[in-house]
Order: sequence, then structure tokens, then C-alpha cells
Amino acid sequence: MKDLNKKVKKLDIFDIKLIELTSASFILFLITVWPTLMVLVHRIHWGWFLGATVIFAYKPLKKLFF
Repeated sequence: MKDLNKKVKKLDIFDIKLIELTSASFILFLITVWPTLMVLVHRIHWGWFLGATVIFAYKPLKKLFF
């Protein structure tokens, strides 16, 4: 675990953003190639995604601005 912590500390903001983009593009890939998942995503009300976005962004934005 200590080795992993050392490696993570070497990452700069650009690396972290690339990891985020990789995750987002992989999710879009899964939705595209797996029709059942696309149907599931389309059935979920958009408000749930907006709510999740607000919840996930709360702590980082709180640290950034307060």
C-alpha cells in the first residue's frame, strides 16, 4: 500500500484529468457496445444523474472555494 501511495503522489493534475477522461470514455464505450446498458441509462431520469453530479462535486468544490 505504501508503494501505491508513493506512485499516486507522483501524479500531477494533468495525469489525474487524463484518468478521469479515460473513465468517462470507457463508460461511453460500454454504453455504446452494450445495448442493454444503453436502454437502462435512457430509462433513468436525468435528475438522478444531476443529483449524483452535485453530490460527487460537493467535497472537492468545498475544499477549493472554502
